[in-house]
Amino acid sequence: MTVRLTRIDELALLTLDRPAALNALSFSLLRDLAAAFDEIAASGARALLITGAGTRAFCAGADITELMGRSQAAIREGAAFGQAVFAKLDILPIPSIALLNGYAFGGGFELALACTFRLAKPGARLGLPEIKLGLIPGYGGTQRLPRLIGEARALDMILTGRAVAAEEAVAIGLVNRLADGDLIEAGASFAREMTGYSLRALALARDAVNRGLQTALHEGLAIEADLNTLAFQTADAAEGMAAFLEKRKPNFRDR
Repeated sequence: MTVRLTRIDELALLTLDRPAALNALSFSLLRDLAAAFDEIAASGARALLITGAGTRAFCAGADITELMGRSQAAIREGAAFGQAVFAKLDILPIPSIALLNGYAFGGGFELALACTFRLAKPGARLGLPEIKLGLIPGYGGTQRLPRLIGEARALDMILTGRAVAAEEAVAIGLVNRLADGDLIEAGASFAREMTGYSLRALALARDAVNRGLQTALHEGLAIEADLNTLAFQTADAAEGMAAFLEKRKPNFRDR
């Protein structure tokens, strides 16, 4: 297996495990990721942490040796497959957090973009260098990056292929936080700012944001109103409001 899936109490920890290749995204690794995401969805974990083995890279991008000499149909199929694997994070019923412990380039950066959040070590560098090979990103980079940091900044990164240091990534909203100490501990601490809440409410909030970003404001407000109404129907909402009035900690049961 090219990935390792472990648990830290209520958290799932997924490690890309090709350190000699800087955890490059081979097609085998993508297949293992797809299977791991399905396993995590059914595992009862309350958040997912994703990192790379070793100290040099989260994921240095696609395995270039696998990308050469393919037919047009195979190229299109490969892009669609990579996009479908990363899209599993969009429907995962728990938050996902990319822990960027080094280089996050190309497809590795696109994996991080597909996560709900990103934390980075101060030495991490992020970028989409495909333009330097006469290519463009194919696993979602041209779509997720501008939605995250805006068109102008995204085009700057995509058309120049330049790498962004972790500090700049925080400043432009690409990375949520820097982690000076142990990255996995920092990721677990960050995840636990959410894991005590209702998973139903967390999922509805993510859905409202994600769906709203794809449409006009007035349509997004209608989506929010619909999902807000659904949230009020849950047992967790009743528990949360009762606990507030009774001045006690709520006991959410994700229903």
